[in-house]
Amino acid sequence: MHEMSIAMAVVGQVEEAAGAGGATAVTSVRLQIGELAGVVPDALAFCFELACAGTLLEGAELVTEPVAARAHCRACTGDWAVGMPPRLLCPGCGRATEVELRSGRELQILSVHWEDGPGGVRPTAPTREPISEEH
Repeated sequence: MHEMSIAMAVVGQVEEAAGAGGATAVTSVRLQIGELAGVVPDALAFCFELACAGTLLEGAELVTEPVAARAHCRACTGDWAVGMPPRLLCPGCGRATEVELRSGRELQILSVHWEDGPGGVRPTAPTREPISEEH
């Protein structure tokens, strides 16, 4: 299950940033997950809870935001929802060679909230860094 390696990578990146920021605990992590990213959100949530044990993230809430897969045809300028399984043939002109996948592969940490000292909770600035999957 690669969700565990993704959860561990998220926890590692967040713990590093939170520790550098002087956090005492992380309260929530918000992730963007594309429809075609190959990630099962429920499995990731389960793995995230396990990966957080004994870290600054222990007890943190994982919030996931799904991103629908969308494509664009450069030949006829049509846009469409790709769906699952992915339909990469343009429904407008029938071409597949001019198709560009515009969304659906995302796997990014959008934001993190942490406590930083007595009584303070500070949100981090949103980030668009992709999650690196460690093997």
